[in-house]
Amino acid sequence: VVKTLFFPLQYNMYKSMSKMRLIQPEMKSIQERFAADPQRMRAEQAKLFQREKVNPVAGCLPLIPTMFVFWSLFHVLNVTIEMRHTPFVGWIHDLTLKDPFYVTPILMGATMLWQQKITPVANPDPMQQKIMMFMPIMFTVMFLNLPSGLVIYWFVNNLLGIGQQWLVNR
Repeated sequence: VVKTLFFPLQYNMYKSMSKMRLIQPEMKSIQERFAADPQRMRAEQAKLFQREKVNPVAGCLPLIPTMFVFWSLFHVLNVTIEMRHTPFVGWIHDLTLKDPFYVTPILMGATMLWQQKITPVANPDPMQQKIMMFMPIMFTVMFLNLPSGLVIYWFVNNLLGIGQQWLVNR
């Protein structure tokens, strides 16, 4: 439901990222031509964004409401008494506790990696790509001890995001 509500925002994010990738050669050209004059470089980049109807901030904005939902779910799982010891599915007997076999955090990390592979990259810098490849590992380690309900939410969110990215790419 949350992913459906935020679909228009995320669709615009994916479109913006795709447009940023397409104008990347022009961006590099502007950076090379005006390397000595940062103010002129920013002005030329702004003109390029305006001409191509690209908003570089649009890629980050949809993450803000998603983080509020994530934070709210975290608090619900930690505070709500009714959620404690409520069976879910299979080996997960309590959504407020960590996954005892660490299956969901590993699946979540795998979907993050998959999503990262199919997402268009605006900056093809090899060093930055290597750093970004570390993110799924870092998130997997962070999520190992979080409530399984939160990890399942993030995992399903990633799966739906992969579907959205596939839809946008088509």
